[in-house]
Amino acid sequence: MKPIKFIIVKKFPALLFLVIAVIFTGCNQSIERENSMDSDYYVAAYVWPSCHDEEMSREAFWGEGIGEWEIIQKGTQRFEGHYQPRIPLWGYRMDDDPKAWEQKITAALDHGVNTFIFDWYWYDGKPYLESTVNNGFLKAANNEQANFYLMWANHDVPGKMWNPYKYKTDSLIWTGEVDWDNFKIIVDRVIGQYFKKENYLKIDNKPVFSIYSLDDLVQSFKTIEDTRKALDYFREKVKEAGFPGIHFQAVGRGSENPYLLGGQYGREMDINEIVSALGLNSVTMYNMAGSRPVDYIRYGQLSLSLREKYDATLEIPFFPCVSVGWDNTPRYPDRGKEYVVHLHSNPESFGALLIKAKQYADGHPDQPKLIVINAWNEWVEGSYLEPDFKWGYGYLETVRKVMSGIYDKYRY
Repeated sequence: MKPIKFIIVKKFPALLFLVIAVIFTGCNQSIERENSMDSDYYVAAYVWPSCHDEEMSREAFWGEGIGEWEIIQKGTQRFEGHYQPRIPLWGYRMDDDPKAWEQKITAALDHGVNTFIFDWYWYDGKPYLESTVNNGFLKAANNEQANFYLMWANHDVPGKMWNPYKYKTDSLIWTGEVDWDNFKIIVDRVIGQYFKKENYLKIDNKPVFSIYSLDDLVQSFKTIEDTRKALDYFREKVKEAGFPGIHFQAVGRGSENPYLLGGQYGREMDINEIVSALGLNSVTMYNMAGSRPVDYIRYGQLSLSLREKYDATLEIPFFPCVSVGWDNTPRYPDRGKEYVVHLHSNPESFGALLIKAKQYADGHPDQPKLIVINAWNEWVEGSYLEPDFKWGYGYLETVRKVMSGIYDKYRY
């Protein structure tokens, strides 16, 4: 794997750091660097590419021309001390703006995040929310300094979830299933537009392609056997493009027990039978355990328990995932305190879980040291590394401290 440079920033007192950040918001001036070090860790943050204007979004969900910032700005307090609406320190910048991405990439690299995982969609025979990666990230002058890869977010989209002010029911706007014709278009598109990029993440020179919903993929092709044929078609096309193969990454499920498929196959097949039948290469999570208690520490404990079970069960690599938080009340005007992970939800608790993820990576030397974070910018779900007016750069500073090895001497 290509070594990644982590860049260490000079430590400022928190208040001074916040003041300087506010003064220079929108500027691309680099923070003074004390030193840098080579590292073989891949610290990858998911990118939810919803905060920009495009035709499909404007017609289906967000008509004000600012993407999902429209919903985020409408967040309301549901209890005393509830941080809503969330306010970005960098302002409500469009996530398909290359200048905005230059700022994001610089901040990420300065704090130890070197990889972005873009949620990637395909609905009604065309790509959706793709301009974030195409027009934003890939047109940023410094994009080649960071790695990226795609997670095919092939799930259904209920209207009320993404705009409860426009839709009163969860009737489906789009479904995650695709037919063979669309699948072939998808394969050609991602190989041609993304896999061939020098900074597209590859493991053993195989482009990494994550799949959010194996359930929807199997529903598309009806059987496990035909789903394997589809993935084999993908493999052959990747080889024709000059790669030795493709690294298929599945997004795991479970709040107590790990699983990759629900329904018929989830009940009938062992998890490793599914891995073998589909030829999967690794598993990670999109966020932490499916059960979300109000206490972040308990949330983390559940995720560690689930991680242990995945580790003990899987015959392929598992890559740990740490969530920054959880608060999706802007999408649900009727939800209250019991739906928000708010107790002990702070950079220190997040850091404790990130330390455990790093220890997990170090304890598996036979696999790449990939650590996944939810998320870079899930503002509408309260899980983001980007700086805001409550924590400033606190979460990014936590990543920097953990990944630079500050805490390694205290290991037990």
